[in-house]
Amino acid sequence: MKIVALAGSIIGSKTKTAMLKTVEIFAQKYPEHEVTLLDLAEYKVEFSDGRNYFEYEGDTKYVTETIMSADAIIIGTPTFQASIPATLKNIFDLLPVNAFRDKVVSSIVTAGTAKHYLMVEQQLKPILAYMKAHIVPTYVFIEEKDFIRKEIVNDDILFRLERLVEDTVLTVEAFEGIRMKKDEEYDF
Repeated sequence: MKIVALAGSIIGSKTKTAMLKTVEIFAQKYPEHEVTLLDLAEYKVEFSDGRNYFEYEGDTKYVTETIMSADAIIIGTPTFQASIPATLKNIFDLLPVNAFRDKVVSSIVTAGTAKHYLMVEQQLKPILAYMKAHIVPTYVFIEEKDFIRKEIVNDDILFRLERLVEDTVLTVEAFEGIRMKKDEEYDF
C-alpha cells in the first residue's frame, strides 16, 4: 500500500511535527507499507495554470504524481484565516477533479485555538468529497497548547494519531475488498 503524508504548508513547524509523528507511527505499526512524506516547504511547487498535472515539470510534477499514485493520503494542514492555506489549495487545483477517486484521505489539522475545529468540516471535507475521496470520518485536531518545543506533549493527541493511522489503513483495506468483490461480478 502506498501512503502519502502531505504537510500542506510552507511555513511553521506544528503541522510538520504532527506529520513526522504520523510517519513514525506508520513505520512502527505498518512497516510493510510504503509511506512518503511530502512537506510542501521542501518543494518549489508552481501555481496551477490549468494544465494537466503530468504536464508540469520538476517538483510540481513529482508532488502531484506522488499523490496520484497513492492509495491513501493523510493531509496535514494548519488553519490560516479559518481555512486551509493557499499552498494546500494550490495542490488541489493542480490535480484533476477525480484525483481522489478510489483513494482514502484522512486529516490532521493544527490551529492556534479550538475555535477553528470546524474548518475541517466546512472547508476541507467538501473539497475532498468533490474530488471523490473516501474520507476517513474522524480527524485529529491539534491545538497550540498540545506542542512544546516542536514535540506533541498531549498523550490523547498521540493516541488519536495512532488511531487515525489504523483507521486509514483499515479503510483502504475495506475499500479494496469492496472493489475486489465488485470486480468478481464481471465475467471478463
